[in-house]
This record gives sequence, C-alpha cells and structure tokens, in this order.
Amino acid sequence: MPPVTLLIIGAGNRGKVYARYALAHPDQVRVIGVAEPREFFRTRMVQAHDIAPENGVTDWQELASRPKFADAVIITTPDAQHRDPAVAFANQGYDILLEKPMAPDPESCQQIVDAISANKSIFAVCHVLRYTTYTRRLKELVTSGLIGDIVSVQHLEPVGYWHYAHSFVRGNWRNEAESSFMLLAKSCHDIDWLRYIVGSRCVQVSSYGSLLHFRKENKPAAAGDAMRCLDCAYEPGCPYSAKRFYNGRLREGKSGWPLDVITTDISVAGVEAALRNGPYGRCVYECDNDVVDHQVVNLEYENGATASFTMIATTESRERETTIFGTRGELRGDSKHIVHHDFLTEQTTTYEGEHLAGDNGHGGGDYGAIKSFVEAVARRDPSLILSGPEESLETHLTVFAAEQARREKRSIQLTY
Repeated sequence: MPPVTLLIIGAGNRGKVYARYALAHPDQVRVIGVAEPREFFRTRMVQAHDIAPENGVTDWQELASRPKFADAVIITTPDAQHRDPAVAFANQGYDILLEKPMAPDPESCQQIVDAISANKSIFAVCHVLRYTTYTRRLKELVTSGLIGDIVSVQHLEPVGYWHYAHSFVRGNWRNEAESSFMLLAKSCHDIDWLRYIVGSRCVQVSSYGSLLHFRKENKPAAAGDAMRCLDCAYEPGCPYSAKRFYNGRLREGKSGWPLDVITTDISVAGVEAALRNGPYGRCVYECDNDVVDHQVVNLEYENGATASFTMIATTESRERETTIFGTRGELRGDSKHIVHHDFLTEQTTTYEGEHLAGDNGHGGGDYGAIKSFVEAVARRDPSLILSGPEESLETHLTVFAAEQARREKRSIQLTY
C-alpha cells in the first residue's frame, strides 16, 4: 500500500506536530505540500519534508484551486480561518484532519459538516484527548461496568498560571474577536471528552465565569506605568514575569514550545528582542485580553448523568483531573493514573498509565490522533476516527450553548 500523501495548511506549532508523524513513519505517510504565509515556518516545513518548491506556497487557495494531488489535508490555521479551507478542500475530494475548534461560530461548524457529508470525506477533529492511552483505558473501565452506571463526573482543567499568561493574556488566544472565547479555544477538548466518557448527549447546560484577575485595575502599584516586564520595578516579585519565565526556559535548554512561539531566534539576544518588541513581553495587566480566566460548566446528559467542569487559569501547571461517580464504585484519574474504589469489596486498585511511542504531546493524544487519521485514510475506514463530523458538531454546539448560558446567566436546553 503506497503512503498516504498530505498537504499541511498552516505550518505553525500544531502543523509541525502532526507533520512529524510522517518523518517517523515515511512508509505510512508523506507530506507533499504546505501553505503558510510566514516564510520561516513555510521554509522549515519544505526542508523537513523535502517538499517540491512549487508545492510550498503562501496561500492555501493556491493549493485548493489545483486538481486534487494528495489524499488528505491537515488544517492547522488560526481558529477563525478553519471554515473556508475545510469547505474548499472537502469540495475537492480531500480527506481532512482539522485542528480544534472546528470554527468560532455554530453556522461555520455546520457548513464544514455539510461539505464533509456532501463529499463523503473522511474527517477528524483534533480532539486529541480521546486518543490518549489514559482515555482508552478509562473508557474501557467505564464501559466494562466496573463502577456500574455513571451518576456524575467532576472534571478539572488546571490550565496553569504561566500557560494562561502565555497563550491567553499575551498570546494568540487572548482576544475573542481575534480567535474565539476561552471555552471554545481551550476547553472544547474537555466538553468533547466528557461526552465521550459519559457516552450520552448533553441536553441541558449552565455556566458561570469571568475575567477576574488579568485586568488593568489589578496591576500592582509598584509596577507603576511600566508596560513591559523588562522595564518594570515590580518584575522580580511578579509571578507572571515574562523575563523570568522565558529566560528561565532558555537557561534550561528548553528551546521548544512555548519558547519557539515567541521568537525564531532561540538565543539570549533573540529572546531579549522578543520581550522588548513583541507581544510576549507585555505586562499581563496591560494587554488587550478579554477571555475569561475561570469558568464552571454544569452539564446534564440524555441518560440522566450529570457533570461539572472547571477551567481555572491560576493553578500549578499539571494534568487534568477527573472523578467519576458510579453506582458500584468510583474512578479517580489525573491523566496518567486511574484509581478504582469498589463499593462491594471496599478495595482500591490503581492502574498505571501507559505511553504511546513517538510524539507524547497531550499525553500521547497528538500521536494517537494523527495515527488513527492516517490509518483511516489508508484503509478507507472512518470507524477508526473517534472524533468524526456529527459528534464533533454536537459537542461544539454544547460549547456554544454553555457560553451563551454564561453570558445570559441562565440554563440552556439543547435539542437535536
């Protein structure tokens, strides 16, 4: 069987992560084209995958306008730029792996699904949490009846104080008008994951949250008028110091994410210039951010189970944590280990996590998602996809309803 051929639409961090699978498995998949407006990232992809010069372009429309010349595309453009390439490549007959979220509004999500359905494309959304070995094991335990029927779930996403400051105060997902609201940009993973674990559709949702801390009025008085960490007298005492964080990563030799996001020059001078002139050196209290820094979502499912989800920015950086309450027992997990307590025997058992070979991003989920997609395309078997069009649309609509509930301070019923 010849290797699956791919086009990468958007060669930033996420595009690079998924394309890396082709370097590890050239017998299974090859990257033969890339569209990326930024020269550095486009050139890096072209060189890494030995892409023909004419197939390394600045605008995805140039590739979409040609007769179909690859099996599939991976779309990892900014959130607000997902719909148009997804629809265009579906109409050209390509199979599609689409980075989450599908799109920043329900109508665009529906248009993508309609195009996929009309063209019978194999389609996967990068809800990578479904593809981790931890999730696979947890799902097996739940499905086996080990804890009886699920009654309720508590699920926590501790974003991490520095991750939030990097991505959602200073970074690309800080402003709803430029990307999308926080629950969609970061936590559509979690709403989708809960639906997968519970195994039932959400029928009612409520939500509360706000941007509480990262606001100008909370700027410490000692920071004065400083707009950047490099100029701030308060910087040594600030938990969100860009100077301490990024320079610390540089000293530790951690040149990948998130350092490679702020600059392509991974050196003392390069980081200094980025903090002096770029968005990542700004004071967290002086940015144009407007996405929430804490949010809770309450969900009721068609089978009667309930779930509570919490997204919180101001945490130690760690993995997601979940407790599943069943009629015969309880499961507690931290994205690596699973602890089971049985009500009948009153015994507690711990299941150690396993790890996928290869890319271990998102606990192996990145690797699992691209692996499943490539196999589905090669075999023409959409059953290998855990996050196909209809269920992905369903969980996105739950996210949009939850955000509506937060803004309107009311419960929202979902109908299908």
